[in-house]
Amino acid sequence: MKIICETCMHHCTLDDGQWGVCGARKNENGLVKCKNYGMVTALALDPIEKKPLKMFYPGSKILSAGSFGCNLKCPFCQNHEISMVRQHMPGAVYLSPEKLADKALEYKRSGNIGAAFTYNEPLVGWEYVRDAARLIKKAGMKNVLVTNGSASLEVLEELLPYIDAMNIDLKGFRKEYYRKLGGDLETVKAFIVRAAQRCHVELTTLIVPGENDSAAEMKAEAEWIAGIPVCSDIDAKNSGAEKNRKQIPLHITRFFPRYHMTDRSAADVQDIYRLADIAGRYLDNVFVGNC
Repeated sequence: MKIICETCMHHCTLDDGQWGVCGARKNENGLVKCKNYGMVTALALDPIEKKPLKMFYPGSKILSAGSFGCNLKCPFCQNHEISMVRQHMPGAVYLSPEKLADKALEYKRSGNIGAAFTYNEPLVGWEYVRDAARLIKKAGMKNVLVTNGSASLEVLEELLPYIDAMNIDLKGFRKEYYRKLGGDLETVKAFIVRAAQRCHVELTTLIVPGENDSAAEMKAEAEWIAGIPVCSDIDAKNSGAEKNRKQIPLHITRFFPRYHMTDRSAADVQDIYRLADIAGRYLDNVFVGNC
């Protein structure tokens, strides 16, 4: 029996036993199953700035967990060893939502504020994010989502009650570029707009030479970001975020040759600062990375 997976913009039509393009979801007896549920491939206590989040509990640490699979096909993927794995990840260890919540609490004495779902694309296994985040929230800790934002709004609504902050990759601002990466710009834009209404959001754009490094594209992106209504009920004293802030922070980061994209040099540092200067004409908080 064929069924459609509604998790993201691909809407994979799956025969019985068939996997979706993400390599994490499968049709089993007429039901879409999340096959990477709780299968952890990476677990580390990271600085919050590594997510990257600059304006959410700066100076703190967060227990970061990753699985396998992704619904995009970025040729420059920094975590391709796990994100581009399909169907099964050797060495993955099952960690129940309860165990993840316990570990988050265990590391609280080391400065941990909660859990971050990161490294691969966490939304291809959104059910685990929801179940674990609910328990972590109940324990009085914070949840962070690091995502490409390529998921349906229905999935987002399932998670928003439990997520305190997100860093969302905005790969670029041209539909053609997103198609090259196997994604859809409008899906990501809708995701960002809705997320910003409910939690702290920061965005990251990786600048790839010859792909998304034009001044015109950055101008259009920054102007759009500047117009997004944001959540204004953040505790500024605790989070470090500017209360009633008017705009989403943007991280502009430098490309280095990785994975299938080793045919070009790293992005020029001066280009990163040039684009950050353009973005800064429209946004109050622009950060550069990998420079």
